[in-house]
Amino acid sequence: MVKISDITVDSKDVEVEASVVEVGEPRTVNTRFGPKRVATAIIEDDTGRINLSLWEDQIDTVSAAKKLKIAGAYVTEWSNNMQINLSKQATLEVVE
Repeated sequence: MVKISDITVDSKDVEVEASVVEVGEPRTVNTRFGPKRVATAIIEDDTGRINLSLWEDQIDTVSAAKKLKIAGAYVTEWSNNMQINLSKQATLEVVE
């Protein structure tokens, strides 16, 4: 388990527990698999905040959550902001 302040742009296999601050409006983007819904959530712990990229059903799961546990995620940079991304193997669990 890492703290948000310890996450870097090249972090891999990230495991973090954080509170959901807000979930942005979902938008539709065209992917190689066809149109998909995507939204950006802001999550925080006691050391900082970071963006979390959500796709399809994850959006509905997270918007109702207060606290999340994420494992197996990786970090990229988008528009000069670090962002946690969930790989196919990553898990997203609602803690409360």
